[in-house]
Amino acid sequence: MKLGKLVKRFRIERPETFKLSDFDPADTGGFDIEKDEAKKIVADHAKHLANLQERLYAQDKWSVLMILQGMDAAGKDGIVEHVLYGVNPMGCDVHSFKAPNADELDHDFLWRVAQRVPQRGRIGIFNRSHYEECLVVRVHPDILAKQKLPPRLVTKNIWKERFEDIRAFERHLVRNGTIVLKFHLRISKGEQRQRFLDRLDDPNKRWKFNMGDIAERALWPRYMAAYQDMIRKTSTREAPWIVVPADHKWFARLVVSAALIEALEKIDPKFPALQGHSPADLKKVRAVLEAEGAPGKRKVES
Repeated sequence: MKLGKLVKRFRIERPETFKLSDFDPADTGGFDIEKDEAKKIVADHAKHLANLQERLYAQDKWSVLMILQGMDAAGKDGIVEHVLYGVNPMGCDVHSFKAPNADELDHDFLWRVAQRVPQRGRIGIFNRSHYEECLVVRVHPDILAKQKLPPRLVTKNIWKERFEDIRAFERHLVRNGTIVLKFHLRISKGEQRQRFLDRLDDPNKRWKFNMGDIAERALWPRYMAAYQDMIRKTSTREAPWIVVPADHKWFARLVVSAALIEALEKIDPKFPALQGHSPADLKKVRAVLEAEGAPGKRKVES
């Protein structure tokens, strides 16, 4: 299967009929390749992304916002590390949204993410995002009670209203030149269990483990229901969700890198032409530089 078709397979284009259970976390899209071969493809993608990102940065017109959502240990950090490792850090920003602080709670729920949307020419990555407000907050109503909302605004329609706000926010971004790519990394409960055990066994990964992660596992069905409703209500033509099977890390990275390349190739950013100088001017500059002769051995200053 070609990578373009692969991305289309997991892109939610008919959200009204979306069922999370239709997406197998262990799916590999029919790719009959070895893990090492998949890593090589992702590495090749990274080189291509580096070139596309350089052109995006130089053109300074479009921006890209990547949103990564998934249960704990779904591989969000690994996506950032492996898919984007070749991208120039000057043109890439990563933000990880934790529980809101006091200042953030004194604003609307979209305020803190609006401060972090990428500038033109940049790729921004949200490792968790504004969607936490429709996931963890929905699963834990006590968090909502601490958000200082006027009581009469906290009704049974609050999630419907937040979905409306998010759709409008993302539509605004798209209309102003930001490509919004949203990835739900779909991991199975069994694979999450194994990754937690791996963290406990590896001293270099043990720091990632949080006792609260175990308590969240007990709420798995509620999280899956929240994810399904969220994707149904916020997958739009402008900003569709891509549900990425994530039990196999290599495959998740392959899908995400292919989707990012597809999006950047679609806008096809170009290096801008040098402004304010004629070809004759450039020819004169070249003549001056060449007249200086070949560079000699550089003198080291003491």
